[in-house]
Amino acid sequence: MKQLERLLFLQGNRCFFCQKPIPLGEASVEHLLATSNGGPKDDENCVACCKTVNAALGNLSIKAKLQAVINQRGILVCPQNGEAQAAGESDHQPSPSEDERFELVVSNLQTRGPSRPRKLATLRNTVKAVFLSKLSEEEVTSLVARLESHGYVIVQDTKVTYALPQPGT
Repeated sequence: MKQLERLLFLQGNRCFFCQKPIPLGEASVEHLLATSNGGPKDDENCVACCKTVNAALGNLSIKAKLQAVINQRGILVCPQNGEAQAAGESDHQPSPSEDERFELVVSNLQTRGPSRPRKLATLRNTVKAVFLSKLSEEEVTSLVARLESHGYVIVQDTKVTYALPQPGT
C-alpha cells in the first residue's frame, strides 16, 4: 500500500485539515515538517490533504503552517472541497438568509482584525470564501453594497477601509 493510500485509510478518507471526504485523485501527502527543511518522509511527519492546500502550505515551517490554520479561525476549508460543495456535492443544508449572510460576512471581517482585505477585489473574494464560492456575483455585489450602506466599509476606487462595530455590538 502506498503512503498516500495508507494515510487516507488512517484518516478515514478525510482531509487532515478540514475533515471533509477527499477522493484519492484530489489528495496528496503533506509533510508537516517539509522535506526541504529536513523533515522525514515517514508517516509520523505526513498527512493526507487536498493538493491545493499542500501547494499553499509548500515548504513553510511547522509554525507558519499552524499559523495558517489558526488564521482560518478554526475552520480550514480545503479549496478542493469548497469547489465540490459549490458544484452541489455538499450535505444539503439550507442556505442562509440574506440577513444571516450579511452577519456572517461582518463576523468574518471582524475576526480578521488588521488582516482584513484592503482591495475591493480581495474583499469580494473574501465574501465568496465565507460561503465556499456559492454566491453569485450579484449576491457578492449586494453584500458589499450593504457593508457600505451600513458604514462598515468605505470603498474608494479599488481601496477598502473599515469602520466595523466591535463583536457583540
